[in-house]
Amino acid sequence: MKKYGLSKTCLLRKTKEFEQVYKQGRRLYGDGFTLIYRRNDLGFNRLGISIHRQVKGAVKRNRIKRIIRESFRLHREVYPDDSDIVMAVKPSFPSDSPGAVVRAVSLLAYKGGVSDDN
Repeated sequence: MKKYGLSKTCLLRKTKEFEQVYKQGRRLYGDGFTLIYRRNDLGFNRLGISIHRQVKGAVKRNRIKRIIRESFRLHREVYPDDSDIVMAVKPSFPSDSPGAVVRAVSLLAYKGGVSDDN
């Protein structure tokens, strides 16, 4: 796997994968999003994105997805290690830039002690 690549194996794509994370995962609540993660045995982390229906407009939803994927691709060390991660986005999500997402996730991971219990 390339260091800065984001192949499809690094993304949660099936409903069953999302359901497992929702049922068995640990939740961290941020400003405009919730980070739900569950340990996996793959040796790398995978990302899934869930956007609330109240976020109107396909253009806005797709932009949020691109920004989150870009932040994950460039800054995987901020996200929980060896985990399946679902980022559930609420309507109040600040969709400014990948840098803003990284700052929000790193602050949340630090407060939640993600690196300690993984």
